[in-house]
Amino acid sequence: MPVLDNFEKEHSSDRLHQLNDALESGRFMLVRTMLNQLPAADVAHMLESTPPRERKVLWRLVDSEQEGEVLQFLNEDLLKAFVEEMEPAELAAATAKLDTDDLADILGDLPDKITQEVMASMGSQDRSRIEQALQYPEDTAGGLMNTDTITVRPAVTIEVVLRYLRMQKELPQNTDSIYVVDTHDKLIGTVYLARLITGQPEQMVDEVVDEEIEAIPVALPDTDVASLFERHDLVSAPVIDDNDKLLGRITIDDVLDVIIEDADHSLMSMAGLDENDDTFAPVFTSAKRRALWLGINLLTVITAASFIGIFEQNIQAVATLAVLLPIVASMGGIAGTQSLTLVIRGMSIGHISSNNFRWLVFKELGVSLINGLVWALIIGFCAFWWYSYSDNYSAIALELGLSVGGAMMINLIVGTLFGAILPMILTKMRIDPALSGGVILTTLTDLVGFLSVLGLATLFIK
Repeated sequence: MPVLDNFEKEHSSDRLHQLNDALESGRFMLVRTMLNQLPAADVAHMLESTPPRERKVLWRLVDSEQEGEVLQFLNEDLLKAFVEEMEPAELAAATAKLDTDDLADILGDLPDKITQEVMASMGSQDRSRIEQALQYPEDTAGGLMNTDTITVRPAVTIEVVLRYLRMQKELPQNTDSIYVVDTHDKLIGTVYLARLITGQPEQMVDEVVDEEIEAIPVALPDTDVASLFERHDLVSAPVIDDNDKLLGRITIDDVLDVIIEDADHSLMSMAGLDENDDTFAPVFTSAKRRALWLGINLLTVITAASFIGIFEQNIQAVATLAVLLPIVASMGGIAGTQSLTLVIRGMSIGHISSNNFRWLVFKELGVSLINGLVWALIIGFCAFWWYSYSDNYSAIALELGLSVGGAMMINLIVGTLFGAILPMILTKMRIDPALSGGVILTTLTDLVGFLSVLGLATLFIK
C-alpha cells in the first residue's frame, strides 16, 4: 500500500479519535469547529464511521452552508436518514449550490414523494435543470453528466473567446476544454484551454478545434463511460444525443465515483450485501438484509445434502468417503470462483464480448484440463498412499484413490467451465452475476463433487 494511503488512513483515524474524545467530554463548540474545518468528503467519512447516536449529534453540528456538500458523499442509508429530518425547503436551500449532476444523484436516491416536495420548493430554472437530469437513468452517461458547459461558435477568434471566458465569474470545475457547436447546438469538436492560451489571438476557433474528440452517447452505460476515460486518459468529455446535439459533459470526478462504486458492488455482492449498506446500521436493519441471503444459501445446502442422501448406504459402508467429499467440493468451488471472478472482471471493463467469448471458454477448458489432471493425480496418490496403511481400508486403497482422483478431475473441469459461462448466461437473463453467480456456482460444484465421489466409489468399490 502506498505511503500516502497509510498516512491518510492514520490521519483520518486520529481526527475521528479526537472528535470522539471531544464529544464524550461535552466540548461541542470544539467539535463544531473541528468538523466544519474539514472538507465535505471528510465530514461524510466521519459521519459514516460513527455509531448512530454520535452521528446524529455530529450532523446537528454541521453548518447549514456545508450540509449540501456533505450529503452528496453519504451512503444511501445515511442520506435518507438525514434528509427525512429536513424540510423540503431546507434541503433545497442546502443543495442549491451543488452541480446539477450531484444534486440529481442525491434526489435520485430519495423516495419520489420527498423528491417532488424538494423540487416544488425550487425556482423554475433550477427545477427545469433537475428534471432534465433526472430523466436519464442513474447508471448511464445522462445520469452522470453535468449540464454546466461552456460553448462557442467556430467563426470567432481566440481573442474573442478569451475575452468571453474572462467575463465569466468562474469556470465549472474540472474545465480543461470548451466545446464548439453550430447554430443548432450540434457538437463540432473541442478546444483545449492550453491551446487557447498558446494560440495566436487572431486565429479562428475552427483552426484550432479538435474534431476527433470522443463524444459520449447519452444512453451509454456508466461502466463503459469509465472504460473510455481510462483508455483515453480523459479529464472531461462531452455528452451528445442521437442527433449529435451537445447535452452536457462528464468529468473525471464522476467517473472515479463509478469506479469505486463498481468495486464496492463486486466485493459486497459476493456476500449478498449492497454496496450502500451502512456499516453502523441498526441491528434489526442489518439482520433483515442478511437474512434473505442466508435463507437462499440454506436452500442450496439442503439441495446438496439431499443428493448425498441418495448414497447413504455407500457412506455407511465406506465411512471414509465422508472425509473425501469436502476436499473435492472445495477444490471445484475454488477453481470455479477463479474463472467466475476473471470473467466478471473482464465483462465489467469491456474486455469480453460475443466475438471473443468462445475463445475464452476453450482457454478455460484447457486450464481446467491441466489443473484437473495435476490435482487429480496428487489427491488420488495421496488417498491411495494414506489408506494403504489403514487396517480397515487397505484392501480398497486403490479404488478410493481412483474415486477421489476422478472426482477431482470432473469437478475442476465443471467448476472452471461453468465459472466462465455463468456470468454471460446471467447477464443475458438480466441478473447481476456478481450477486448470484457465486451462490449458483458453489451449489453446482458441491453437487457435482458429491455425485462424482460417491458415484465413482459406487462404480469402483464392490
